[in-house]
Amino acid sequence: MSSYRQPGLVLTDRRFTVPLDHDDPGGETIELFAREAVAAGKVAEELPWLVYLEGGPGFGARRFVGAEAWLGRAVREFRVLLLDQRGTGLSTPATRQTLPLRGGPREQADHLAHFRSDSIVRDCELIRPQLSGGAPWTVLGQSFGGFCAVRYLSAAPEGLEAVLITGGLPALDASAEDVYRAAYPRIERKVAAHYARYPQDVARARAIAAHLAEHRPDSAGHRLTVEGFQSLGIMLGGGSGSHQLHYLLENAFVGGPRGTELSDAFQEAMRTATSFAGHPLYALLHESIYAQGPRPTGWAAERVRAEFPQFDARTALAGDGPVLFTGESIHPWHFDVDPALRPLRETAELMADRTVWPALYDAERLAANEVPVAAAVYQDDMYVDTAHSLRTASSIRGLRTWVTSEFEHDGVRAGGPRVLDRLLALVRGESDR
Repeated sequence: MSSYRQPGLVLTDRRFTVPLDHDDPGGETIELFAREAVAAGKVAEELPWLVYLEGGPGFGARRFVGAEAWLGRAVREFRVLLLDQRGTGLSTPATRQTLPLRGGPREQADHLAHFRSDSIVRDCELIRPQLSGGAPWTVLGQSFGGFCAVRYLSAAPEGLEAVLITGGLPALDASAEDVYRAAYPRIERKVAAHYARYPQDVARARAIAAHLAEHRPDSAGHRLTVEGFQSLGIMLGGGSGSHQLHYLLENAFVGGPRGTELSDAFQEAMRTATSFAGHPLYALLHESIYAQGPRPTGWAAERVRAEFPQFDARTALAGDGPVLFTGESIHPWHFDVDPALRPLRETAELMADRTVWPALYDAERLAANEVPVAAAVYQDDMYVDTAHSLRTASSIRGLRTWVTSEFEHDGVRAGGPRVLDRLLALVRGESDR
């Protein structure tokens, strides 16, 4: 354990040992990493704990620089724990480099089955007594972190003082197919809004897709494909994502001795934006976070996409329609084009075929909930369906919602202190601030 300072903060790096399989507490263990953050002037104070669960799956906790964004508001009254969920960041990372230590694809898939929200919550419950002396703590869950928070309410509400959720109320009983069947129309609306804002991007996207369909260039071992280009639509779910996508497209082509070609700058930007090197668990676990019961997910996003032929870029190029972007979905081709995923293709297939998935949510327990809960629900959230979220909100006793169109899915980052202020007021029954 080591402590150090940043502007306005004292940070302490902490490590914990937890079972890989919580049902086998005497078996193999893994290490978790978390960073404690406390206001510089409050180090000696007895402060309540707030644990932050990042979105994903597959992303480590955000690395802040000083008391910025919502963290600056949180440390005014909490001691904050920024947890790298198992397999992410510095918490025994699961990647193409480390997973072969488990054995072959079958052993890797069995290993990864322990990396969903049910295991993450049990990790939290092992950590909490070590830090709080047994006192309950507040959870702030962003996106998938909110999914984990609802699992927490289902499995261990006694560990919770309050729950704050931003863009992360999951459907309690929707299948992966249901999730993606709701997602494609949302994505189409986001694309339409982008093209209305930047109509010049319609022709640019068609030209880029046509070039990729003919040439299929390679950037540092990452094959750039039409489907990969379309997946840049994942950017459209963030507050500034439409603008970022526009700027990425505007310098796509350059003239050279061989004629017009994709610029190095564009190819590098596309490779960086579509690579899973920094978060491979997102690709490996994405559909399994919706799995409950004996039914395999079976590449649900790929199967459901066939129900929306307007997303077929080659059909669009054969006519005069716009090329639609996609996003927030994982497909088999991801494991063919991305060098960070390619060695894990068979493991991903086994995950898609897996039929042993315990239920994640307890509807009866949620209906009897006594923990104060507040959730920010974003209108037309591209990543988490608003209708699904509101149905879940109505199923959790006492949950108070703040439904807003002011922010996109990344509202806790964009809105920072104001979003956290609003949610704290709601869970405390205070008037709106």
